[in-house]
Order: sequence, then structure tokens, then C-alpha cells
Amino acid sequence: MGRTVMPGTAVQTETTADIATLIPPLRRNWRFQTLWLGSTAALTGIFATDIAYPLVILALTGSPATAGLFGFVQAAATVLCGLPAGQLVDRYDRRLVQVTAESVRVLATASIALSFALGRVTPTQLMIVGALVGAAQPFVGAARMLTVRSVVAPEQLTAALTQDEIRGSVAELAGPPLGGLLYGLARLLPFLFSTVGFALSLVSALVVRTDNAGAAARRKSVAGAEDGGIFAGIKALWRDRTVRAVVVLLFFLNASGAPLSLAAVYRLTQQGAPSWGIGLAMTGSALGGLAGAGLVRTLHRRFRPGVLLLGVVASVVLLVVLLGLVSGPWMIALVLFGTMLGIPSITVLLDVLIFRQVPDEVRGRTLTSVMTVMGLGIPLGTGSLGLLLQYVGGTGAMEVLAAVLACGTAWAALQPGLRAARWPADKAEAGAGAGGATGSAT
Repeated sequence: MGRTVMPGTAVQTETTADIATLIPPLRRNWRFQTLWLGSTAALTGIFATDIAYPLVILALTGSPATAGLFGFVQAAATVLCGLPAGQLVDRYDRRLVQVTAESVRVLATASIALSFALGRVTPTQLMIVGALVGAAQPFVGAARMLTVRSVVAPEQLTAALTQDEIRGSVAELAGPPLGGLLYGLARLLPFLFSTVGFALSLVSALVVRTDNAGAAARRKSVAGAEDGGIFAGIKALWRDRTVRAVVVLLFFLNASGAPLSLAAVYRLTQQGAPSWGIGLAMTGSALGGLAGAGLVRTLHRRFRPGVLLLGVVASVVLLVVLLGLVSGPWMIALVLFGTMLGIPSITVLLDVLIFRQVPDEVRGRTLTSVMTVMGLGIPLGTGSLGLLLQYVGGTGAMEVLAAVLACGTAWAALQPGLRAARWPADKAEAGAGAGGATGSAT
């Protein structure tokens, strides 16, 4: 962009080449790699149960609307806890916040596995656990992301975030087929697997310690009325027209894109696909994310941020329509592959345009504010999709989602601030490490 989105960008006085000789490679940063491994285990478990939850609910109730309601409850809990999570991680020890929230996820998911062992699983229990796991997510996510920033040099942050995108794709690649396979063996196994993943993430948070010298200063800042309180992040991002357009467009993307997994599971179930085949189809998203992680540096160099964002979202519109027309695990996997190709570039784009420009004392609230506004689309989209699947079928539901996303894209394309947006002045230096990110992850 032609100007800084938000205040707080550090001034660099050394060249990239000088810095590279002083900072060890990211692969040797044991604290980051420990957090990465723990988070990968937890995320793999989440993707495994993302297959298992709708399969269990459909088996218990036979109602896609109820499966959609589960997704709505879980996502709504995440959204409602977003702003409080930002306030908490700005005020208190971020490691303690992550450990506490991760413990909630371990206990909640373990209760499902235990209930299966006792033969007492009910839809109500599934809804409660979904709400608890969803509510814990913003606390874990915000605390972990800010911890990563404290253990990674600023010059390696793009590389670290790109490796994080690979983490998500690896988890999405392994989780769904594992979830489908484990569900086919015994219904409790995906939930037991997820419990172990959350436990490993909990251990990684306990092992990695950071310098908390700034915690007291953050606490004092947050306690003051002058910083805007819990809504400081919302106020800051909403004052910038470009950032506002980005966040609103991603709200529409979440509303139409987040329910695609449920749509694919439902359609394949209707087609009589086995649980392992459904899990296999979900790996299309993961492969798309992995391929997209390798495109981050190239896309960021060739396109301005607004052009890149609009192009990616417009392509998703067409792919959502296509998802309602194809059938079979392989074709659905191919469409899901396409929907994820541009997502890693958008994720890193958010960090470059917004999160790196914010002072540390309000970074947690800014991060969770952005995620909250964008995340509002997830419960709305998921809950609506359940009803659409019930009453208009798979093809009609996809057409409605595509129409909603097309409207959001058209609105964003008319915003002059988004079309004219440029990368921040320090983006070239910050992105210098992105090329090595893929290698560091392998």
C-alpha cells in the first residue's frame, strides 16, 4: 500500500544479507519447531473429527440440518469468544492462556471418546463439546500466534507463517482420511486421536517458555481506559477503509467457503460413498493448501494485495458452483483442491497488511478482532447450509453460496481503497525469507 495500515512498524537499519548471517536458520529454532509440531498434532486431530462429527450426527439423527446446527454452535462459540480472547492475551501471560484453553479441549474431546466406550453418546453432548472446543479455539490461536512472534526473528516471520500454512495443509491432508478410517474401525477412535493431538499441543505449550518482560507493561496498558478496551482492535481496523474492505470480503469468503466440507460430506453420504472415501475426498483441500503455500512468494510479488484478494475470491465463486455439479470422491477432491490454492497467500497477506503494523500491546485484540469479524461468516454460513441442504438439495445449496460470495466480491471490487492498495514499504524485506520457508518445513 502507499501508506502504513496501522502504526507500529519497526524501522530496519540492517540489510537483509547482514541479518541473514546473524540469525540461525528457522529449522534450528527449537521453540518454534516445538510449537509447530504440537499445533500440527492438534490441528490434525481437529480435521479428523471434522469428518467424524457430521457422520455421527447424521447416523444418530439422519438430519443434515442438525449437522449444520452443530457447525453453527461450534463456530458461534469461536466468534463470541474472539474479543475476550484478545483482551486476555494482551493482559495476561499468553503461555498460561494457551495451557488453560488447551486443557479444556483435551478434557472435552476425551469425554466423547469415553461416552462412546460407555455407549452413551447423544446429540446434546456433541453440541456441548463442540461449543467448548470452539470457545477454546480463539484463546489457543491468539496465544500461540503471539508466542510464535516472540520466538521468531522479525526477518523470519514470513517464513514461519508460510511454514504454518504448510502445517495446516499437512494436518488437512492427514486428518480427514485418518478420521474416516478410524471412524470406520470404531466411532470413538477419531475422538481419541483428537484428544492425543490436543494433549501434544498442551505439552508443547508447557515446554516452550518466552520472555514475559513485556507482560506487566501490556497489563498496565490494557487496564487503562485510553486504549479502547476490548474493542480497541475493532476500532483500529474499522478506521482504515482498505482493511475494512479486506475483512468484509473475507467474511463473505468464510460464509461461503467454511461450509464446503459439510456440503462435500453430505453429498458423498447421499451418493453412498464409504467413510474412508469421504475422508480421502477431503484431502483435496489439503493438497490445494500445500500447493498454494509454494505460490505465496510468487503471487505476492506479481500482484497488488487488492488484485490478489479479488482474484482468489472470484475463482472460489466458480468452484463453489462446480462443487454442486460434480459427483464422486475424486471429482469433489479436485474441486476442493482448487478452492484452497489461493488461501495461503491470503493468510500471509493479512499478516503483512495488518498484524505486522500493530504495536504489541494491542496486537492480541487486533488479531482476534479481525478473526471475529471474518469468523462471523462461519456460523452463519454453516447453519444456513444445513437448512439449504435439507430443503433445496446439494446443487441448489451450492448455487446460493456462490451467489452470496459473488455479491460480496462485487461490493469489494467497487471499493477504491482495496483496488489501489499497495504492499507496506517493509514488505520486500519481510518477505525475503519466504522463499526458504518450504524448505525449512520439509
